Amino acid sequence: MSPQQKSDLTVLGIETSCDETAAAVVRLGADGEVAVLSSIVASQIAEHRPYGGVVPEIAARSHVEMIDGVIAEAMAKASLRFADLSGVAATAGPGLVGGVMVGLAAGKAIALARGLPLMAVNHLEGHAVSARLDSRIDYPFLLLLVSGGHCQLLEVEGVGRCRRLGSTIDDAAGEAFDKIAKTMGLPYPGGPALEKLAEGGDASRFVLPRALLGREGCDFSFSGLKTAAARLAEGVSDPIDQRDLAASVQAAITRQLVERTAKAMKLYAAAHGGRGLRFVVAGGVAANGAVREGLQKAAAAQGFSFTAPSLAYCTDNAAMIALAGAERLALGLTSGLDAVARPRWPLDEAAALADPTHVPGRKGAKA
Repeated sequence: MSPQQKSDLTVLGIETSCDETAAAVVRLGADGEVAVLSSIVASQIAEHRPYGGVVPEIAARSHVEMIDGVIAEAMAKASLRFADLSGVAATAGPGLVGGVMVGLAAGKAIALARGLPLMAVNHLEGHAVSARLDSRIDYPFLLLLVSGGHCQLLEVEGVGRCRRLGSTIDDAAGEAFDKIAKTMGLPYPGGPALEKLAEGGDASRFVLPRALLGREGCDFSFSGLKTAAARLAEGVSDPIDQRDLAASVQAAITRQLVERTAKAMKLYAAAHGGRGLRFVVAGGVAANGAVREGLQKAAAAQGFSFTAPSLAYCTDNAAMIALAGAERLALGLTSGLDAVARPRWPLDEAAALADPTHVPGRKGAKA
């Protein structure tokens, strides 16, 4: 916390990076205490379910229709007026740029009309601080950010200070969950449906590939696993076989997440002298029970504390954006009204440019 912060900071957060229109009000106390005064999330699952995935044009249109009402509801639930706010935080990327533009424009409009500071927040930074919404966890910590679009290991020293230790070289873990679920004929969203189907299944029934074994570093790869599972799914129709395949897929994804995270834990512990070792998992896949259990065991084995956000803060929400914005405001890290919406925005931009896992395109470097 900034030594200059003398009073509480109350920040409105806006999140529209994918298919949830969200707004929240968070209060960051001068003593570091966090209070979520409201958190409203309007889901678009019904609109996208017929297509089996998120359609960017539908998502952007829905954000336009919902954003005003969601913000008004968040303010009303917090029992606050705009004059009571210390600042406004809005996701500025990465994400579906049409949706990002909607939320960022709303945040700019409120900031301009009310003379409030604006914080253009990296969506991934929101996930990085999400565990701090309901737990007192100090910086620094080792973070596994694992969601539908991202899978990376980061050393987090504070907002704006993240160092990449590893990232996926192809697909994200959440993407693998969703696409495998789709090939198995499971309803959208696929990840939670696959987890439910896997209950009671035999996770050793189907043999799936183990990627990057023996490879140095802490990168991930789920493309081969996704392809192998899709081929198996084509020949599986019996309900028991489907349950066992779902359990095998979940176990294989969990195994890779645990193996690569354990490597990062050893590197992190060596760099920090084995003291004050804290591990955080965040992102939508952190809501998966098998993944949480596997990572919790790995943390205990490596001498790390284990922290994960409550399930409400694992998936996309605006409370994490508001908290990241409040922490930035406390440090004087505000944005101008010329802040741009970014479809790609790595947390460790220097590492993404110097050692890219994907060749940077016109949209910028991937995480």
